[in-house]
Amino acid sequence: MKRLLPVALAVCILSSCGVQSLYYWGGTSGGVTGYENLAYKDYKLQTPEMICKLVCMYEDMVGNPGGTRHMPPPGICAEYGYLLLMPATAAAFTENATPAQRRFFAATDYYVFFSERGREMLKKEVEYYPESRQFVEPLIKRLADR
Repeated sequence: MKRLLPVALAVCILSSCGVQSLYYWGGTSGGVTGYENLAYKDYKLQTPEMICKLVCMYEDMVGNPGGTRHMPPPGICAEYGYLLLMPATAAAFTENATPAQRRFFAATDYYVFFSERGREMLKKEVEYYPESRQFVEPLIKRLADR
């Protein structure tokens, strides 16, 4: 029994070492996720180039969900949808996106495409996370009234 306890303790400790995230947050660099870098640390910059990077990062997070849940993190679809519905986003992307960034989307009229994709993302947020309904549905309704 005395030998079993240390072995059991070692197994418990070592089994907790490989922590895997529930969600994919846009890759990591220096221990910081891409989402943290673009959405929070560099948010105040808001240059057209940063907006293009942010749109592509969100598209990657939504289009290639990873983590153990294999779905976008809570709130990401809503953030992404709202960003796409801002008129300045389509303008910034149309004028400043690199060829590599443009390949993320099969569209040339980014104003129409971003408008449709933005509404789709808001609906996806409610689909993935029904508890967000009370926040997202009023926003969808206001956008429909425009």
